[in-house]
Amino acid sequence: MTRPTILLMEDEVIVAMMMEDVLADLGWEIVGSFGEVRPALDWLDAHTGTLGAAVLDINLNGELVFPVAEALRARGTPFIFLTGYTAPAGADAFAAPILNKPFDAPHLERMLNALLEGGAGRVV
Repeated sequence: MTRPTILLMEDEVIVAMMMEDVLADLGWEIVGSFGEVRPALDWLDAHTGTLGAAVLDINLNGELVFPVAEALRARGTPFIFLTGYTAPAGADAFAAPILNKPFDAPHLERMLNALLEGGAGRVV
């Protein structure tokens, strides 16, 4: 059975490593893990195949992840926003679910399953 693929964007290395472990334990194949917008956009440009989903930290060291969200939306790839703060203006335009830090693995799993089933909605 092929595992679904996922792109991760998180600027804090320790959090990214933890999330990679959690996602792998949940059965996802991490195909890209980025802490900055430009490398993620370059990766998306170079990899035009199907991507199952993405988890995007909204604020990457002061840089908003919205350009990546826009690129994913154009590809039809569902995604979850991740934040330790209140979502900034502009996040609502994507109608993506928002997962607040800290979170637990079962909550993340439910949100990802909802994405795959097409019923993402706004979950906090």
